[in-house]
Amino acid sequence: MTSPLTWPGLLELSKGHGFLAQQLFAVFTYPVKSFADIEKMLPEHLDYQVDLEARGRMFAAGPLCDVETESWLGRGLVVIRASSLEEAREIAASDPMHKSGARNFEVIPWCVNEGGFDLRVRFSNGTAELQHTPRS
Repeated sequence: MTSPLTWPGLLELSKGHGFLAQQLFAVFTYPVKSFADIEKMLPEHLDYQVDLEARGRMFAAGPLCDVETESWLGRGLVVIRASSLEEAREIAASDPMHKSGARNFEVIPWCVNEGGFDLRVRFSNGTAELQHTPRS
């Protein structure tokens, strides 16, 4: 199937329907070296991820399960806020895990249209909780 829309056209169409039409970038990451090499880089990688989160560059991140075997084979997903595909690629390439060659990655633009999250804030004790369970 061939789409008659360019990517900017799709973003505009989404906006025209009143959707969020927020462009983010999905970074699919996968191992190319041994798990020992990955483990060695893990502290620097996690520090980098936390820094991205603190600077508001990361929307979400985490490992991906292999559905067929119900195992983790080293794949992951990082969703990045960036102004362009090139910037998103630079952010991904700067991850110590990728710089070391332990993992490789692919960056794909993503248009967020629908969805949401529930946040419960309690004034009495100053806590906030992200609701993880779907409502019926």
